[in-house]
Amino acid sequence: MPILSSRPLLLAAVLASTACTPSPDAEGPPQPTGGDPGAGKAAVTHEARATSSPPAYAFSETPPGIALAAVPGMELRRDFTRSYLTLDGWKLFDASGSTGSPLAALVLDGSNEVTAAELRVGRSDDAGAVADCLAPPAEATGPADTVDIGGVSFTHFPVGDAAMSHYVSADSYRAVQHGRCYAIDLVVAGTQPDVYDPPRTPPFSTEDARDKLAAALKAVRWVE
Repeated sequence: MPILSSRPLLLAAVLASTACTPSPDAEGPPQPTGGDPGAGKAAVTHEARATSSPPAYAFSETPPGIALAAVPGMELRRDFTRSYLTLDGWKLFDASGSTGSPLAALVLDGSNEVTAAELRVGRSDDAGAVADCLAPPAEATGPADTVDIGGVSFTHFPVGDAAMSHYVSADSYRAVQHGRCYAIDLVVAGTQPDVYDPPRTPPFSTEDARDKLAAALKAVRWVE
């Protein structure tokens, strides 16, 4: 019986194996396993959006409006009715009949009846208040100028009053934004320490309070 060579069978097996195995070039770029190839890209996009989301504020109006970032060493309050400050109108030295809303105050830590300091923000939608928004009151103690606060131009003027050993002084800022009058007042108020028996020590100096209030203006934001 003739002996058949095994070489043709071996060659056929090699060719069949090669035909069943795709070449690396035919596979294309590797794909993510276990789902939609776009899932990874979507996850990266979501993470980027979360990273760029607006920061949380200590206070914020419903947009559009004003907001305040938190300031170390100052406490957020939602009213102007501290016992050591009797001026609780929506803005400092508001005219008789003026209507508006106190929005928020950043009160300097340590404030008491001897010396107190706070940054106040108030707003009025009243047509008359908006029309007179930029006019300094009779209690203005110096000329007006303009100051940029958070990208909005404000009219600025100093104000003050004193009687019976009590005093109040402030830097006041006024602007019309979104059809509303916004009032920011940097208020320092109190009583002369020597009227107490024995005399009391203020929690901080007037100069230090003014410096900290001026620095706190950087906390003002506008939300659209």
